[in-house]
Amino acid sequence: MHYEVEMKFPVGEAAAFVARLGELGVAASEPCSEVDVYFAHPARDFARTDEALRLRRKGERFFITYKGPKVDPTTKTRREIEIPLEGDEARFHAWFALLGELGFTPAGEVKKRRRKAEIPWQGHAVEGLLDEVEGLGSYVELELIADADGLDTARQCLASLAQRLGLTGSERRSYLELLRQKN
Repeated sequence: MHYEVEMKFPVGEAAAFVARLGELGVAASEPCSEVDVYFAHPARDFARTDEALRLRRKGERFFITYKGPKVDPTTKTRREIEIPLEGDEARFHAWFALLGELGFTPAGEVKKRRRKAEIPWQGHAVEGLLDEVEGLGSYVELELIADADGLDTARQCLASLAQRLGLTGSERRSYLELLRQKN
């Protein structure tokens, strides 16, 4: 079983973070638009169980993702299953309709511009994500995929990289949670 180990940090100025990446010899990609539509389960409260189901539009590509409950109190480590949805926008809308027929209802939407960078750190390829989230501001996510035996190593790697990049104020809430609390 694989887990996504993630740490997320608010950043005041995106350009400063990009400059710190440059100091490590890493460049961020061009921004890509992403829209996430989250769904409420018909029989259980995902907010209470700390789970999520979403459809994601990433440019011209589409994905369905399940996120399980967080497994530790300091990071956003959780089981994640993401499946690419082959086809065009019509196929995306078909999935949306299928979920509706099964009783799932839209629970919220998150829009962001995302830049990615692969950051070599302590023998790992850490995925660095710079998000400009509509209605929230800028955030940096650091992510690794690990199996159960590698969770502590992954957490330590991300914490060390965050310190090197000057990232502080780790945020465990999702963008959807942050948007809901803001409104």
